[in-house]
Amino acid sequence: MPSDAKILIVDDHEDTLYALESALAPLGYRVGRATGGDQALKEVLRGQVALLVLDVRMPGVSGLDVVRYMRRVEQTQHIPVILLTGFGPDTELTATAFALGVADLLMKPVDPWALRTKVRYLYEARRRHQALEQELRELRALVKEHTPDPALAHPDAHIPGRRRPQQDPRPRDPRPPRDGDRMEQGRTP
Repeated sequence: MPSDAKILIVDDHEDTLYALESALAPLGYRVGRATGGDQALKEVLRGQVALLVLDVRMPGVSGLDVVRYMRRVEQTQHIPVILLTGFGPDTELTATAFALGVADLLMKPVDPWALRTKVRYLYEARRRHQALEQELRELRALVKEHTPDPALAHPDAHIPGRRRPQQDPRPRDPRPPRDGDRMEQGRTP
């Protein structure tokens, strides 16, 4: 996640966008806005979004449609989403949202303190997760760099398809040589 990654707030009502921006301002994070699902998807696919705060019911592409699409795309499937709804508790909506991997569901009008708390936690958790992923990639590269090629591991190792070097056909005495058995160079017994 780039250090300038933003929180994207998405709602089709300007007054709600303003209220969300005001609630999130004390956190100091960069905040972007979108007024519909299509616009939200375009922003998310640009790769600069760390967290999505998204209205469920919007004309055209709904909030749930946005989440469904995001979960199918590798680059966006791990972006945390907070869904907003103004229609009261709905068990079917809640079940669907959580089945899609939504982090939380908040009722409108949103309590600014609750929103800030959830956003701060999810934003930082996402940042830590991405830092760990980067560290894992670097460690894997180091291991790969420092791991010998198995084909070169041992000169006597047989590699299928490769001929073994010719060996001396004379039998060798498995016993260690004794001092008296050694011949001086150039002399025969």
